[in-house]
Amino acid sequence: MPTISIINYKGGVGKTTLTANIAAELAQRGMKVLAIDLDAQASLTFSFVQPDYWSSKLQHDKTIKQWFDAFGEDSSAPIDLESLILKPTAVNARLPKNGGVLHFIASHLGLINVDLELATELNASNLAQAKRKYLKVHRRLIEGLARPAFADYDVILIDCPPNFNIVTKTAIIASDQILVPSKADYLSTLGTDYLVGSLRQLVREHNEYLDQENADLAIDPAILGVIFTMVQFYGEQPISAQRPFIAQTEKLGLYVFDSYFRDTKTKLANAAADNVPLILDGYASTEEVIDELRRLVDEVVTRAGL
Repeated sequence: MPTISIINYKGGVGKTTLTANIAAELAQRGMKVLAIDLDAQASLTFSFVQPDYWSSKLQHDKTIKQWFDAFGEDSSAPIDLESLILKPTAVNARLPKNGGVLHFIASHLGLINVDLELATELNASNLAQAKRKYLKVHRRLIEGLARPAFADYDVILIDCPPNFNIVTKTAIIASDQILVPSKADYLSTLGTDYLVGSLRQLVREHNEYLDQENADLAIDPAILGVIFTMVQFYGEQPISAQRPFIAQTEKLGLYVFDSYFRDTKTKLANAAADNVPLILDGYASTEEVIDELRRLVDEVVTRAGL
């Protein structure tokens, strides 16, 4: 059961749309998929359910925020992470009858405050206590996903916030692999290099805090590569303004996916409003885009060993 985090420091790069479409296509291919929304913007959540449904049915006791909150000192009743798993109706209705399934865990607009609460838990009076608290806080998600209910999934995808806060770090530590979506522009290219450095620093820091008795808990998530999103084409190639940034990313020593995520804002927006990812759209007007998305998922499957 590989766990894959999808992350980029920069917002607006198509991270959530990429996550939703990969999850839907893997489910269509017969896999049991779990998508976890850790972004306080809750865009992945609203890709699968309507805001009104979230407000009336989920926001008070069925989001990842309540699970994080349940670890606080004032909490009297812990919450099992698996109790938050939901099966979105619209997307699963599009899947083959004998195919896979897509489940998700919803986010909450108040998740941004959870990070502040987690930070207060790190206060310590000495180094030994600091190490224990660090591991207790940062390993929260990996230990939650270690429960038997999650072993049944073929893959878990985590949509991370566009930052490197503590919630994001819990996702990285819980992950076997990292996928980096990026726009082919100046700021995104700079951000990718910085992100890779932060990832490696987190891994070193986590593993240094382990003692000999729990050295087997060391982490080493693999970076699957960079997927370029919102790509504009001229002919069959990205436009000339974008190609230098793709080449620059390749020079970082990272794998750059051969397949791109085309810039199709209108079609993607309509798909999100229907709570069905574009890759499950059966309309002729989207056939070319869907074919490209499926080739991209083929590459993800190969790279991730799914």
